[in-house]
Amino acid sequence: MDTFTRNYSVALVAIVLGLLVWWVSVSWNPRVGALNAVLESDPALAGYVYDFRVVDYDDGVAMISTPRSFAVPAMRFLEIVEPGLAGKAQDDPAMVAAQQALIEHQKRAQTLILGQPDVERVDWQLDVRWLAEHGVQVPAR
Repeated sequence: MDTFTRNYSVALVAIVLGLLVWWVSVSWNPRVGALNAVLESDPALAGYVYDFRVVDYDDGVAMISTPRSFAVPAMRFLEIVEPGLAGKAQDDPAMVAAQQALIEHQKRAQTLILGQPDVERVDWQLDVRWLAEHGVQVPAR
């Protein structure tokens, strides 16, 4: 191997390693794991059909995943996790009960995370990956 090729290879490896170290340093957040442990330890949330997860934490703001938004209404999510609800009207008692259960679990997750001393606010992020895994395409914004 000539000198140029060796130096070029060393420089390329150094750049790639530097980018890898930078990426790990900005994406690794141990507080996210600790907040998720709080959610996982709650029996009410553990028994629900959707796992609410903290996906990011930055400067007092925790971002929690959710299966619903204005783009994907709760009914669409509920029809996936409870196939017996498919085709039922929004005001059907079973659909209303399922929507209420979703709201209660989402509020429970929010309350648990807001109960942590370093969390000032909770924001919600649509769980596009979960929806895609269940055949739901999320409209582009």
